[in-house]
Amino acid sequence: MPGLDSPAKSALVLSFAWALLPSRNPGCYNRMRMRRMRIAKACAEPNTYANPEALLHREAARGSFLIHVLVLNQNYEPLNVCHERRAIVLVDGGKAEVLEIDGLIIHSPSRSWRVPSVIRLNHLIKRPRPRVRLTRREVFIRDHHTCQYCGVHTKELTLDHVIPKHRGGRHHWENLVSACRSCNHRKGGRTVEEAKMTLHCPPVEPRATAEYLFQQYLDINTGWRKFIPA
Repeated sequence: MPGLDSPAKSALVLSFAWALLPSRNPGCYNRMRMRRMRIAKACAEPNTYANPEALLHREAARGSFLIHVLVLNQNYEPLNVCHERRAIVLVDGGKAEVLEIDGLIIHSPSRSWRVPSVIRLNHLIKRPRPRVRLTRREVFIRDHHTCQYCGVHTKELTLDHVIPKHRGGRHHWENLVSACRSCNHRKGGRTVEEAKMTLHCPPVEPRATAEYLFQQYLDINTGWRKFIPA
């Protein structure tokens, strides 16, 4: 196989073996067929894909050999991420236009499609403002992994309710802060004033920017950055 060293050849063989595994779900047949054809195309036509090894590793990094496609609203606002099959259905049905091409080709018995990387809907989707999901991880990110009482930067953080729950404090952004174990133990079930402690910054709900929401995809899909406002 031209352009592939021994480790890449082994990975390719494993990829084909994985794609050929039988499935109890008949609907998986088309997905497996497209994956096999995509890998075979990369190896059979090195002039079309200048670096099939890079293609193979990129597909593996994306997970299950599925291609992510960025979906933009009619006003170019990033909406969500879908897989290549959904994107092709939207484009083929006249509901979206292609702005960026991935470079791969998907074949059916009668047609071929160039896989899009970015599509834009032809109609405007109205939706509420996206919000950051309230989790421990997101609270720590908001607080820059810093204790909001003593200011120490550490990975050994806990969640603290500014107004304790048994005192009527709610579990929401404005009542949750990151605290080191020592400060959390010192404060206990008291309020900040009762514990004679000080909050460095008042807790607020973080803003869900497009860059924040799509950050996990930007390392692989670098061409998306021009569509994602900072």
